[in-house]
This record gives sequence, structure tokens and C-alpha cells, in this order.
Amino acid sequence: MRWRGARCPPGPPLGQWFVAARPGYPHGVTSPTSQQLYRFLEDRFTCAQACTECARACAVRASLVDPDGSEHQERARRLGIMCAEVCDATCRVLCEENRQDEETIRVRVGWCRSVCLDCARAFDEHPGAESAAAACRACADACADFLETLR
Repeated sequence: MRWRGARCPPGPPLGQWFVAARPGYPHGVTSPTSQQLYRFLEDRFTCAQACTECARACAVRASLVDPDGSEHQERARRLGIMCAEVCDATCRVLCEENRQDEETIRVRVGWCRSVCLDCARAFDEHPGAESAAAACRACADACADFLETLR
């Protein structure tokens, strides 16, 4: 089997990734449709991409805040740095092929969503940080959408 000129990674064909060992075992487990699988992969990629964009925006914004500024500015700078690190790490987890279990991914993405919302609120209080706040909110929304596909 070929995919864009390269060999496919080893493993079962796409349709067999989520198939139960026996029909209905464990009770209630069924194979996802190709549409569900496509949505899962699409939402995972969208979340990873939003994390990358948010990490970049937060790193840039944090670098613009005066390190000797007020306590309020210092908080925004610290949250921006933390958000950039969390988003970067989340993107790396989402880009790994099946090396993380679903619960680990769920926790990581939920944490990313929470940090992004905190950071967006902190940036809201700083003139000129509107685009960074918007990137944080877009990432939080993408994380929420991806978490929905994991349910």
C-alpha cells in the first residue's frame, strides 16, 4: 500500500484500528464509521495546528512585556510563557502516532484549553495583546472540539 509516494507505517489497515476483537465485545463497542475517523483525525490536526499558532503568539507577546514592569505585567508575561510551553508540548503529543493513550491525551488537551483561557484573560487586560488573546481563544476552542471527538 502506498501513500503519497511513501510506505505506510506498519500496523493494521485504517478500518481495523478501532475494531473490537469480537462483535459487541466489550459490550457496546463498535467500529467508528470512516466519517467519524476522518473527523477525529481532522480535529486532532486542527488542535495541533492551533496549539502551534498559540505558542508562537504567546511567546512573541511575552517577549514584548517589560520584565521589570508591574506585577500585572509580570503575571501576563508568566502566563504567556507558560501557555507557549503547554501549547508546544500539547502539539508534540498530538503529533505522535499512537504513543499516548487516550486518557493522557484527554488530560493534556484539557490542561492546554484551561491554560489558554487563563492566558487570554490576562492578555485581554493589555493594550496591543488582542491578537495573542484571540490565538489563545482559538486554541481553547480547537481543544474543546477535539475533546468532544474523544467522548
